[in-house]
Amino acid sequence: MFKKVLMGAVALTAMMVGAAAAEDLKEFRIGILGGENEADRLRNFQCMVDQLPEVLGVEKVSLFPAADYDGVIQGLLGGTLDYAELGASGYAKVYLENPNAVEPILTTVQTDGSTGYYSVMVARKDSGLAKLEDMKGKKLGFADPDSTSGFLIPSVTLPKSVGASVEEFFGSTGFGGGHENLVLEVMKGTFDAGTTWASGVGEFSDGYSSGNLRKMVDKGILDMDDLVELWKSPLIPNGPVVVRTSMNADMKGKFKQFMMEMPEKDPACFSAIQGGDYKGYVEVTPAFYEPIFDARRSKIGS
Repeated sequence: MFKKVLMGAVALTAMMVGAAAAEDLKEFRIGILGGENEADRLRNFQCMVDQLPEVLGVEKVSLFPAADYDGVIQGLLGGTLDYAELGASGYAKVYLENPNAVEPILTTVQTDGSTGYYSVMVARKDSGLAKLEDMKGKKLGFADPDSTSGFLIPSVTLPKSVGASVEEFFGSTGFGGGHENLVLEVMKGTFDAGTTWASGVGEFSDGYSSGNLRKMVDKGILDMDDLVELWKSPLIPNGPVVVRTSMNADMKGKFKQFMMEMPEKDPACFSAIQGGDYKGYVEVTPAFYEPIFDARRSKIGS
């Protein structure tokens, strides 16, 4: 009897594994973070839609551009997405809710070899604001509640810089609906200043080598002569490329190899999905994001 039960369990397990593999081979689902014009996001990832079916042996690749960060996060937690590129805070939110939902496999390397970036606070140059202290009593805009550079790191590190809590120092705060929208709202005067992400490599006047400012400059919707930088955070770990943990190992391996080779094989695609200039990818594990896990825990407990 025991032998029959055992054999039945083995057979059921084999069927489940086979079903998972079949699902993987049918469709590959890509989650794209919100905050940037949807048409631009879809265009940037089209190169992956074109190439991945042959690479992975799937029938199609589907893009799911979420309205905000949490849309992708919930898709990953629910197992309805196979791959996404998250900020460190977004990954921390997934990990703290279910450490087995996704697997971080790669992160980007900046042109100077670093694996980090910065939160920068920017204001209109004609605002009369020149430094962080000038923001006392002013309205500060954050990008998204699940953004590392657009909210988590500023909210955790700004109090030390200004010697007071965010609520005490700034007149008010709000969210701009993603990084691109936030900067546009700063330009419109909705916020006196806002926090967004940048590589911190290269010149501010160019929008740095990569990041939201650089993407906006490259799209022709931002002139850096109109902005001034008021503050820059400590270095933040670059966000991870994550895949669904339950994806079969063969597909994970093929996808990881495709991504690792992309900077040399298809630099245009690499630049499009990353938003600027990077050297390439490097392997990463959850341990790389422990400081961000701690930062999110501190906010949850505050």
